[in-house]
Amino acid sequence: MSFPHSIGVLTLFICGYQAHFASLIMALTFRVPNVSAFLLKSSPSLAYPYPKRTKMSLIVRSNASLSASAGSTSRRLPILLFDIMDTLVRDPFYHDVPAFFGMSLKELIECKHPTAWIEFEKGMIDEVELSRIFFKDGRSFDLEDLQSRSYVVIGMKNCMRRGYSYIEGVEELLHALKQNKYEIHAFTNYPIWYEMIEDKLKVSRYLSWTFCSCINGKRKPDPDFYLDVLSQLEVNSENCIFIDDRLKNVEAAAEVGIVSLHFKNTNLLLQDLSSMGIDFSVEENHRQY
Repeated sequence: MSFPHSIGVLTLFICGYQAHFASLIMALTFRVPNVSAFLLKSSPSLAYPYPKRTKMSLIVRSNASLSASAGSTSRRLPILLFDIMDTLVRDPFYHDVPAFFGMSLKELIECKHPTAWIEFEKGMIDEVELSRIFFKDGRSFDLEDLQSRSYVVIGMKNCMRRGYSYIEGVEELLHALKQNKYEIHAFTNYPIWYEMIEDKLKVSRYLSWTFCSCINGKRKPDPDFYLDVLSQLEVNSENCIFIDDRLKNVEAAAEVGIVSLHFKNTNLLLQDLSSMGIDFSVEENHRQY
């Protein structure tokens, strides 16, 4: 066989191999299941974590996530971000505070200042200012009189402190996650009174009070708050799971690509997290809380 003829045969062989390889890649690509759609269908509590995209771009996002996991030696992914009030801890503001003021919840909502509590949660005002503007009608309370405005703040704080308790089943769930070395952070809208929750329930045994509105100066569902969380954690959005009882907060997290679960009760949350591969196994000698 002549030398030019040999070159021609070799060229045809290589071209044929390349075409076969390209066909194989295409077949594999379009057989990859849409993981997000599967989770959404199997779990109604799961907010869609990604904007609509082609399957190929989904593969790229998945590969990036796997690379992040493989490159980490001491950080277990995903990172879990928990809202606190009425997700982990009972919120006395809605359950007990109206009775403290001798009102229904509807009456309290109608007569309280529309932004005072929000400003308090963001750390913009302190307790003194809260007591001054708490009611929008400006009803008179003298700070120097322990039976008036000071009583309102002190009494309301004591009312809330008494009302703080773990949501049923939550502490066992947090304990299991902690035993399995998951990184867990609070991601909550709450004022400096989160310290009262910590004093009573010792939540820091299970998570870090990392993202609290009174410290960060932002509240959910502000998109910047979610982006700040991702930036501070130095993690991709798909490597986080966010849990909150407020649907609007869940939807806002999903908008920035964070996998998000709408909390309804502990049993449903356990099912959702288990379906996503979260490990809850706990050794018998570690079942003390």
